[in-house]
Parts: sequence; structure tokens; C-alpha cells
Amino acid sequence: MATQKKQADPPTPGDSYVQSFARGLQVIRSFSAGAPRQTLSEVAAASGLTRAGARRILLTLQTLGYVGSDGKLFALTPRILDLGFAYLSSMPIWNRAEPVMEALVQQVQESCSAAVLDATDIVYVMRVPTHKIMRISLGVGSRLPAYCTSMGRLLLADLDDEEVRARLEASTLEAFTRHTLTDIDALFAKVVQARRQRWCLVNQELEEGLISIAAPIVDRAGRMVAALNISGQANRTSAKVMQETMLPALLAAAVEVSRLL
Repeated sequence: MATQKKQADPPTPGDSYVQSFARGLQVIRSFSAGAPRQTLSEVAAASGLTRAGARRILLTLQTLGYVGSDGKLFALTPRILDLGFAYLSSMPIWNRAEPVMEALVQQVQESCSAAVLDATDIVYVMRVPTHKIMRISLGVGSRLPAYCTSMGRLLLADLDDEEVRARLEASTLEAFTRHTLTDIDALFAKVVQARRQRWCLVNQELEEGLISIAAPIVDRAGRMVAALNISGQANRTSAKVMQETMLPALLAAAVEVSRLL
């Protein structure tokens, strides 16, 4: 049985919380691949704001160049990418890591990605694909649930036990395939295993036929700041083969990227 994500109490406006800014972010997040162009009413409904409040924010974003409109429908403009790339540009490590990842892809002939942990999700910060192996498209900024991904479980493993359980309990534990673990105790055990062995393999839990293995990227203090993974198709590369033939190369690449820190 899947566990529903707990709803946190909304922050209280005050000296340390700017409600208008938070509402602006809600409006930006209302746009997605499924809703790239929206009416004012749709934006208001998706962001939980009144029409008047949503209109003020949309017009402000339009003035700043982050939103465009044809008079009826609103859409984000390419300038919105500045907000995401500000994070990437503040961490030049990923530009330096890309050649390492490209060399790994050439060696193992499978896709390679890097991600960081954000609450209950992982966020992709670099990706070097080979063949398209997933139904969903992944790129920089893409988010996936941590509990059923190799990078997610490995990144969770760097947290203490209490925090691991808290994040698992805050996750929407959905069974994406017949292999997906949704029991918190079972997931916790997998995280502990990843912590012990310092790598993590997930076999067809996010998507049927998708298998991935992850290794840690650590800073000079030994803290895990990101994860690196290889992903492929289970009908082409079994878990045993991936562990025996690709894990050593992945671990070496993760060590090389860690040195760049």
C-alpha cells in the first residue's frame, strides 16, 4: 500500500518569510510540460491564488521578461532558464565533470547522469545520454523521486537514520512497476545497504526495463554532495553484469569527479 505524502503546514508570513515572493514562485511552478501555456484562471487555480493575485504576479513576471502572453494565454520565456542556470554556474564543478562523464559513457556505452538531493526528490544537474532508454525525457533540472532511484537511495544514505525515515515518510510512495518497493522498512533497509557498500543498484523500480547503478560524489570532508549513475536496459544488461563490468568504471569516475571538488 502506498504511503501518501504528508502536507506540511504553510509558513507564516513574517520578517523571514516574504509571502509575495513565495506566491511568485508558485506561479512559475504552475507551468510544466503538461501545462506550458495557461489562461489566467488556470494559473490561479494551479497556484492556489485568486485571479487578481495571479494577474499581478503574471504581469510582473511579464514586465521582467520571464513570462510572455498573446493576450489570453501565458507561457514562460527562455529567460526563466537564468534562474536555474544561476545554480549551475555557481557550481562550476559540473562543467569540469562533463568530460569525465563523457569518457565513462564511451567506455560503458550506457547513459550517465549526476544528481543532487532536494527534499524527497533528486534533481539532475548533468546528463550525458547514449540511447533513449526511458519513456520520460530527462535533462538538467528534471526531478525524480529519491526512494525508487539509485542516486536517490545513495544520497539518502548520507543522512542520519532519523532523517532518512522522515524523508521516506514524506514521500508519495507510488508503485511505478511491479518491482517498486513502497514499504518504508524495506526502503530503509535498502538505504542502509547503500550506505554500507557505498554504491546502489536499482532494478526496474522506476520503469519496467530500466536498471541503474550509482556511486557517490564527495567533497573534501567526505560529505556526499551528489551522485553519479549509469543507466541501461535490463534486457541488454543484467544487474549482475552491470555490477561486475560497469561498477568499477563508475566508482573510478565518481572518485575523479570528487577530486575536482
